[in-house]
Amino acid sequence: MSPRRHLALPLAAVILVGLPVFWAFPEDLAFWRSVAIVCGWLGWGLLLVSLLLMIRESWLAEWMGGLERMYRWHHRSGTLAYLVLLLHPLALSVDAWSEAPSLAWPALSPLRNSLAVQLGWASLLAMMLGLALAFSRALAYDKWRWLHLSLAAAVVLAILHLVYLGLDDWLLWVPAAAIALMLWRFLRSDSGQAAHPYVVTRVDHPAHALIEVSLRPLATAITARPGQFVLAAFADAPSWKGFGEYHPFSLSRIGKDGEIAMGIKALGDCTTRLQHVQCGFAARVQGPFGAFLADAGATPGLWVAGGIGITPFLALLRARPLTQPTRLIYLYRESADAAYIGELNEIAAGQDSLSLVALATGASDPDIERLIPDPSGLAGCDCYLCGPPGLLDSVIGILAARGVAASRIHFERFDFR
Repeated sequence: MSPRRHLALPLAAVILVGLPVFWAFPEDLAFWRSVAIVCGWLGWGLLLVSLLLMIRESWLAEWMGGLERMYRWHHRSGTLAYLVLLLHPLALSVDAWSEAPSLAWPALSPLRNSLAVQLGWASLLAMMLGLALAFSRALAYDKWRWLHLSLAAAVVLAILHLVYLGLDDWLLWVPAAAIALMLWRFLRSDSGQAAHPYVVTRVDHPAHALIEVSLRPLATAITARPGQFVLAAFADAPSWKGFGEYHPFSLSRIGKDGEIAMGIKALGDCTTRLQHVQCGFAARVQGPFGAFLADAGATPGLWVAGGIGITPFLALLRARPLTQPTRLIYLYRESADAAYIGELNEIAAGQDSLSLVALATGASDPDIERLIPDPSGLAGCDCYLCGPPGLLDSVIGILAARGVAASRIHFERFDFR
């Protein structure tokens, strides 16, 4: 990652957190009341960071080091905002206690205070609910997505809290920025205004419960490179119920005429339904996103793919020949799951620089340690991994134990909850 991309995100966070505190920093107030005010505006700054990082714009993701990195910081800043904002009413209660212990609870209780205080507590409760749901893995995605809106409700309640407190005019930019960022996400991403219209031109079945969908642009095409992914949604068609929500899919081919292809494995409700997509169906595509494989091929490489994780590597192999020795380890459950295996064998046969190891693992876990080269064979290698989380964790641990620096291990987890 370039220094610019590495520093852009933390720099934006420092600015958004620091400006509200700078403008609203209390003067000539008691210590604990000052702490309460600082905590409140620190929390607001962290909320702005979280709202900025939920925006899905390809240019912004490029600047911030990738969409996956943005989502990690989005989760952390949102959680930290909640914890800091919890200190706000507690500090106010301590301030009241310093005057008289009997005043501590009335200062904290929402039942014995103004509407502004009640709105503040309602915002904290909505944020607590939203965070609990954000880290839930048991909920189906569609239910999780709608319940996750409680975080937006928390921000709206927090804005009303500020309004009823009588916010100074020069601080109105803070709630205005929060509203603008939420509207930006809703209109540009969730409503699809930032998406490009495409049409399905071909559907192949390279393996069991897996399709490769080719899409042709109907207007301006996205400009993508191998290793990137897109967010795609498919419209309803006669006798077929589409899927209007945007889901991430790795690109398996990038055509010169703007056509793209992506592999879709039946892993859930959405991807199972998409196994029945047909030519002529309409789709909308956002992106591209990601920097995976951006520098692949410049040095000797080790590639490890598990299942549908083969698609970004295939996109690169289809785009250009390799110039550096590369070992590709491709793992799949059964022979019926070996997507693109015939094409991969042909590519490997035609390129001396590519060494392909394809292995059916069955129901048991593969012996990864036997497949990974020893430390001498990994010297100078950049390692690229794509597959299930368990496989990634195993390979990362083995590579680290064999002396591969973290900067030479590249992967993306596609975890956007």
